[in-house]
Amino acid sequence: MNLNRQSASALLKAMAGEAVDSAVKRLVFPSFTLLESARQVIGQSGIELGGQDCHHEGKGAHTGDISAEMLVEAGCSWVLLGHSERRQNHNESGEIIAKKFAAAEAAGLSVMLCVGENRTERENGKAVESVLKMLKTSMPSKTDANFAIAYEPVWAIGSGKTPTPKDITTMHQALHNALGAGVAVLYGGSANAENAAELMALDGVDGLLIGGASLDADAINAISKLR
Repeated sequence: MNLNRQSASALLKAMAGEAVDSAVKRLVFPSFTLLESARQVIGQSGIELGGQDCHHEGKGAHTGDISAEMLVEAGCSWVLLGHSERRQNHNESGEIIAKKFAAAEAAGLSVMLCVGENRTERENGKAVESVLKMLKTSMPSKTDANFAIAYEPVWAIGSGKTPTPKDITTMHQALHNALGAGVAVLYGGSANAENAAELMALDGVDGLLIGGASLDADAINAISKLR
């Protein structure tokens, strides 16, 4: 819940006006109330639009929720699912997220699925095991959807801390092995303009899911120029 229409438009205009390599894929996930204005601002810039969540039902009495079809109508091509804050603050289980994934696929949306371990799992040496289990339970048993994975160690988000390079490459390799070729695995734990280059240079890191740093136009544009 950051930015209003004016500040979000200013940020997106700065992003849309920045020249980046054509091979760089940029996605933004604004708040639902900003989707329409965001769509207008990014225009033909090549920046893709996504929603921060969707309901697993296409319609019905689900006050306060938004369907995958509504996101498509708003101009979205992506949806973010399973973010740690949704899992924690809304008690979303893997089963619920898998249903949302299926609904997104049925509506034609690409899915950015978030997975990550908590501090206890990391300290007990169960990080990879826990994340792979979360991955399995958060996806339909069979899917033909276009999707990507964002690895976000829960304990690192907002803390300014990141796992060691070895921990990150180990986790990304495990995810790549589980998913097979063709699925991008992004890193999403306290990534910012200062550590982005180092993170992007790690084996198996295909991109970054930026949190707080994405609210700074200079920071996000600098990150967007990394390959």
